[in-house]
Amino acid sequence: MPEERAGQSERLKNGIHTACLVCPIRLNDHFREFSPGELEFVRSFRKGEFHADAGTTILVEGSHSAHLYTVLTGWGFRYKILEDGRRQILNYVVPGDMIGLQGAVFDEMAHSVEALTPMRLCVFERDRLLSLFEKHPGLGYDLTWIASREESMLDDHLISIGRRTALERAAYLLAFLDDRGRVSGLTGEDKAYLPITQAHVADTLGLSIVHTNKTLKKLVSRGLIRWLDRGCEILDNFGLQEAANWKPDGITRRPFI
Repeated sequence: MPEERAGQSERLKNGIHTACLVCPIRLNDHFREFSPGELEFVRSFRKGEFHADAGTTILVEGSHSAHLYTVLTGWGFRYKILEDGRRQILNYVVPGDMIGLQGAVFDEMAHSVEALTPMRLCVFERDRLLSLFEKHPGLGYDLTWIASREESMLDDHLISIGRRTALERAAYLLAFLDDRGRVSGLTGEDKAYLPITQAHVADTLGLSIVHTNKTLKKLVSRGLIRWLDRGCEILDNFGLQEAANWKPDGITRRPFI
């Protein structure tokens, strides 16, 4: 199986790292606080910090990684590439999400992860994962919660691709990303900017570029979004939720590692 690409996810940035006490995730009220013992363990579990430019492949499908990552800042996405080069985007990652857990459990990654914008990631040693469950079962539960939440989101994505119309799919995706951006602190409470292209939308929804373009124009005509050169401005998130017949899960506080 291929190793992770040199100069990418195995490269830890030498320089100023984000101290755990001023971690941007801990400063966000949507995330639960650590106990003093948990915080000390996380500080010892942490190996460093990785800075990724937009377009950087952080993890590669089939690779073996010695590390797990928690997103501190920025957007990314998980995806798979078929043998003929077609791409399916599985989900998007935001601050508080953990990536690489699948590789830790199954020994190799079943999908790749790419930075959509510049990202900062907290790096943990995979070999110490068992000690997290042994010494801090509360953190072990949190890790299980994170994995279960990812499964729940993928359930929603599958429903969207399998049963929603093209318009409902597009509205759902943009409403979903808008909600995740707001909760994670990436977007504001009024107008939100999503750093995705129409190619990202097409590869997430399983639509052609032409069909995607026509569908997004319908959302634009309704005054729900404004499409920019390399992104989308959300003008009416409640209107998007209504068009998709979808509502956020309403989780007020969530764990992270």
